[in-house]
Amino acid sequence: MDKNYATLLKVGRPPNIQRIFPCSKALLVSGKVIDRAMLAKGKAMTIAANGRNYFVIRGVLMAAQRANAAVILEIAKSEGGPSPYCAVNFWNLARIVDGLCNEMNITIPVAIHADHFTIKNKQDLEKAKIQIPSMFEQGVTSIAIDASHLSDKENLLANRELFSKIPSWGGYETEVGEIKGKEGLSTPEEVLFLIKGLNANSIFPDWIALNNGTTHGIQASDVGIQLDLTAMVHAALEPYKVSGAQHGTSGNDSDRLREITEKTNTTKANVATALQMISWGVRVNEYGNAELDEKGEFIKEKGKGVSEELWAEMVACARENGFKGGNYKKLNLPFENKLLSEPKGVRERMAKGVEEFTYELLTNVFNAKDSASIAKELVLDVSSYDFGPKAEQIEPSALWTREMILSKESVNLKKNIFGQRVDYDD
Repeated sequence: MDKNYATLLKVGRPPNIQRIFPCSKALLVSGKVIDRAMLAKGKAMTIAANGRNYFVIRGVLMAAQRANAAVILEIAKSEGGPSPYCAVNFWNLARIVDGLCNEMNITIPVAIHADHFTIKNKQDLEKAKIQIPSMFEQGVTSIAIDASHLSDKENLLANRELFSKIPSWGGYETEVGEIKGKEGLSTPEEVLFLIKGLNANSIFPDWIALNNGTTHGIQASDVGIQLDLTAMVHAALEPYKVSGAQHGTSGNDSDRLREITEKTNTTKANVATALQMISWGVRVNEYGNAELDEKGEFIKEKGKGVSEELWAEMVACARENGFKGGNYKKLNLPFENKLLSEPKGVRERMAKGVEEFTYELLTNVFNAKDSASIAKELVLDVSSYDFGPKAEQIEPSALWTREMILSKESVNLKKNIFGQRVDYDD
């Protein structure tokens, strides 16, 4: 181990990582480090990969090391929260990532992100006050507070209340309307309402996720991410120094994703469904969207992903339980151990498929190649795991007390352009 890397392990790993993995050689870092590295490189974003199974995590780490790219491994509340459909969860993701990094000599910086930590009601809010600290205790280094199911006022108040449960060094993402599919696209007005209200309370998110035309899972439309809207919202946010988090990248072509990288302030791009399908050996198109045959069934590519015998078992299970399309994701939990017990050659090709797809994104679409070196240099320059906030308070706190927030007029200005609600894993 060279001197610089030994120093990185000593100063760059947050206290929870140091405590859990005292002898580790894996460079697990705050989400802030990843965001700052992309900003320092300029016009770059990296993958935030939803590790729905072990092979997705392994393949992404292999690709990131090969591309020398700093990355984020994440799991969403629906995938790995208290009522999960995946075996990977908020409380074991860091352990899986750390183990694989040490096994494979992975030396790029990796953040462990709790994605879409959803708050839908008062009960969720109270449980979150216990659950969020427990997740950081088990290795999470970054979190997305997703109260976008609520009204804009309630969203702001929930973020304000839960921010104190996030360590000062931790990465922090917030969301505006990202999952409100049938209520339409986010507007600059509602985005600024949230960010101004947080700023006035000395709360400075690293990222914000929008409903900018994205959907999740298997794409039913080619409308896709709205570039002009995203750029307009990000321009309005420039005084507050909030980066964009792009959800639902599966189903958008490479040219559109390159434009997101080049023309917006996005530094984090979530990918979930495509990686799951590739690990299983399902054929995906150039957009990462799973392809269907004339009967509406997924096309399993022979010699890729899981064995043909196990795939037949998975399909039978899906039919028995009425799982179709995106709901195939519910096979993750019952089949994880069967995936792990596949022959070595099958296991290797599952991870390899994910590696190749991820490497292409990192190097030829997201402009994340060599961002790992930049991230390491930043850590050495700061000589700390805590990068602090990017922004400073510019909004008057007296105008954004709880009482003032509740008295403000509604800013929900969305138009109803989508026909259905969607899941929110990507």
